[in-house]
Order: sequence, then C-alpha cells, then structure tokens
Amino acid sequence: MSVRRPPGISAAVERAAELLGPAAEHDRPIGELTTYRVGGAAALYCEPSGIAELVRLAQVVGESGVDVLVLGKGSNVLVADAGFAGLCLRLGESFASIAVEGETLRAGGAAFYPVLARRSAAAGLTGLEWAVGIPGSVGGAVRMNAGGHGAETSDRLVSCRIVTLAKGEASDRIVPAFELALSYRHSAIGARDVVTEATYRLERGDSAASAERIAEIVRWRREHQPGGQNAGSVFTNPPDDAAGRLVERAGLKGLRIGSAAVSDKHANFIQADPGGSADDVRRLIDDVRRLVAERLGVELRTELQMVGFEEGS
Repeated sequence: MSVRRPPGISAAVERAAELLGPAAEHDRPIGELTTYRVGGAAALYCEPSGIAELVRLAQVVGESGVDVLVLGKGSNVLVADAGFAGLCLRLGESFASIAVEGETLRAGGAAFYPVLARRSAAAGLTGLEWAVGIPGSVGGAVRMNAGGHGAETSDRLVSCRIVTLAKGEASDRIVPAFELALSYRHSAIGARDVVTEATYRLERGDSAASAERIAEIVRWRREHQPGGQNAGSVFTNPPDDAAGRLVERAGLKGLRIGSAAVSDKHANFIQADPGGSADDVRRLIDDVRRLVAERLGVELRTELQMVGFEEGS
C-alpha cells in the first residue's frame, strides 16, 4: 500500500519547516510506527535527542502555530490514511534509559514498558510485573494511566518530568503523581505535554517469583488476546462491565469492513490486515459503537487516539 501524504500543506507547516530546516523530515510515514501499522504520513517529523532540542521545538511551535502530535510506541494510536498535517514528535533513544536506585526506578519517556517489567524483576523489585503486557512507552503509559491484570500506572508512579510545548516556551517541570488527576485510562497530561521521565516506587521482592509472574502474564496474553496488527483494547470498559463482552453479546465478533475485522479471539480488539486501511478500521469502530448502542443501549467510548481524521468521519 502506498503511503499518502497529508493534504493541504498549511502556512504553519511551511513556517515550521523553514525554522526547523534539516532537523525535520518531510512526509514521514508514521502509520508504520504504530502497532496498527496502517495509516499515512506526517507533514513534518522530528526525533529530539535531548531537552535542548525540545526547547527548540517549543520555540518553533510557538512561532509557527503548527499542530503537534506527540507519538510514543503508537500502541494506542490510529493514524488516518490521509496522514497528519502537522509536526509529529517522537522522543529519541537517549530518552529510553532505565535506572534502579534502591526501591526507586527511573525511566525515560521513550523506555518500553515491558522492559521496565523485566528490569525491575531482575533487580529483585516487585510491583511492575504487569507492565510486561503493555506494549507502549513510559510517556504514553503515564499519559493514559495504562494498566492491566488488576494494576495500573498510578499504583506505582511517584512523579514525572514534563516538557510542555506551548507559546514558544518549554515549561520543564517535575510533577508529582497526585497532581496528574490520574483515573481509569485518563490523566491531566495534555496533547502538547511531553513526558520525558517517570519515577516509580516499588517494593523488595523475589526475582524468581517476579519472573514467573511475568511469564504467566505473557502466556495469558497469548492465549486470550490476538497478535497481529491491532492496538489492544479499542473501547474502555463501562462501569461494572467489559467492553469485549458487550461487543460479543451484540453479535459483532468477526464483523468486517474492508481490511478491518473485529477479532474472533477477543471482541474488544479490531485487527487490520497487512497493507490495509486505517480508514477501514475507523469505519468499523464507528459501526461497532453504533450497533452496540442500538442493540444493547450502551454507549462505548474509545481508548484510541484518532489522528488526522476529519471531525465526524
């Protein structure tokens, strides 16, 4: 499938491109950077390697007014086939460090959550074993208070460092967890906030027991959740219910639109075919929501961040 470029390059994008010069890639495919692996390109793409480059990006954003997408591992993102007509920012590998000091773990915003699980277990710490099942970065996991297997990020998060790209200035600050308004798949972290580091408080444990718990979670995921091109759970669970159970009860397992299908293995997963269309995935999501509402009277909310789609599409 050919990658489509964002439509209608705006004056803001042109100004940002001028200010960034060779620091920005043009028409960079970003759908392939998500776990759906479908979707189009970003008009501009930058991968800052340090705080100084983030500060420079803040100046560019403020002067140009360009729209910004902060992208992590892309495990909760669907990029439209038309792409994103703005600046996509993704933290470089220098932000992927992990350090253990006593019962404290510090990780960069680009660090991979499953690596946190294994690194903390190897250090004899317990409390993050469940993170092996979260295929996202620290930044994305903190922003959406990611969780699973009876735990969530807010259980262990102490604080995070946030750089805000707005008004031409980079506000670089340490924010304690209690100020983040963390709740089920939600936080107060905004679209132009970049989580560059997070600190977790863990407990002393047994490395062998933690390793076995990690292996158990990996086995469970393989048995109960599909592989392939998806973004995990599409819909948040309504109070006292499970979105997957509702989609299945509505008779929608296996429902297909074009290159997208509701998984036969877990009804809260929507799969994309290799070389498929993000727009097909979006249409199927909308159809599932509509049909569940019509048949069961329940309005489902999506967990996915939809990028580049027209309002109401």
